[in-house]
Amino acid sequence: MGSSNPALLWDTGTAYDFLISLHVLHTPDRFGLRGSWAAGVRSRLPAAERKVLEQAEEIFWLPLHWLYRLPEPKDGQTLLAELEKIPARERLPVLGLRPSLSQDLRELLQDVQEHGSWKKADLEQMRSLLKNRIRTLRQDTAEIILNGWADPAGTGEAYLAALKVYYEVFFAEEEHRIRPAIDKSLEHAQKLSRKVDIDSLLAELSLGVHFEPPLFHPEADLVLAPSFWITPLVVYEQLSENRWIFVFGGRPEDASLVPGEPVPDSLLQSLKALADPTRLRILRYLLDRPLTPSQLARMLRLRAPTVVHHLNELRLAGLVHLTLVTPEKKGERRYAARVEAIPRLFSTLQSFLEQTDTETEEERFSK
Repeated sequence: MGSSNPALLWDTGTAYDFLISLHVLHTPDRFGLRGSWAAGVRSRLPAAERKVLEQAEEIFWLPLHWLYRLPEPKDGQTLLAELEKIPARERLPVLGLRPSLSQDLRELLQDVQEHGSWKKADLEQMRSLLKNRIRTLRQDTAEIILNGWADPAGTGEAYLAALKVYYEVFFAEEEHRIRPAIDKSLEHAQKLSRKVDIDSLLAELSLGVHFEPPLFHPEADLVLAPSFWITPLVVYEQLSENRWIFVFGGRPEDASLVPGEPVPDSLLQSLKALADPTRLRILRYLLDRPLTPSQLARMLRLRAPTVVHHLNELRLAGLVHLTLVTPEKKGERRYAARVEAIPRLFSTLQSFLEQTDTETEEERFSK
């Protein structure tokens, strides 16, 4: 790779999936996961711990900066052990005060922590500071965050206890299932990095995400880490002035997030996406040229939120390229057809149909 590319660093461990899996289980629609299955996993938890982890989704988010610093082997037990070493009152600041957090929001949360309470003005300030977030901050969500920071010791203690239960009832077994796929994904990404430039590498690992201009400046270090559960989406964050982390999907195309599910997620999402006439029209338009959701809405004579929903389905299926335009046109998203995904879809479908289902054959011959 040329000198104009960021220096690549590699990281791996099931600790990333430990916390990412919780995020996916609480927002299954965003990842194309069956809501009933996600609810079934959550129902294994006692009611108290289930509520703690649900609220923790709002309070902690994904502390990538802390996960990156975990020692080897960086698995679920390592995460729990390292979190337990942190005094209960300090767990929320350590995990929640991300390097990328704005100074105004950081000072607000620390002030609430120091006083052990919050006022209506704090609530209004938080909603104002976060008004540009993609997901609108509801008042009840803001109150959950502020209540957590008003009692950092209680929040830290309850969070660790709930994570221990989640590990025992689900993730301890899950990390054994996903670890081989994560290792294989890391090996594939490292090989690919020696053949293509950084933009092509990130686009391939993210199933079509581009940054314009490049998000990572040439002098920066870029940490790449695979995650089984984040697939087909990605998550990234600035760790310091000169270092970013980019967590990409590490689930094979022939695998499913639901254990024992014979139909691969990539195949199911693609067929689902193509089974809609509006999405087929969108793909046809995107084959001609890249378009924004508002441009597509005018062409299709549909409301913008409806078009965004269809684009999200196509993104989950890996059928579109997504270009994030920053900073001049902050928040603008431009889509294009991911042409190379079509033959991959046919290949995956053919491989699946040609697989021998032993149980089905035995049932067939027993009739």
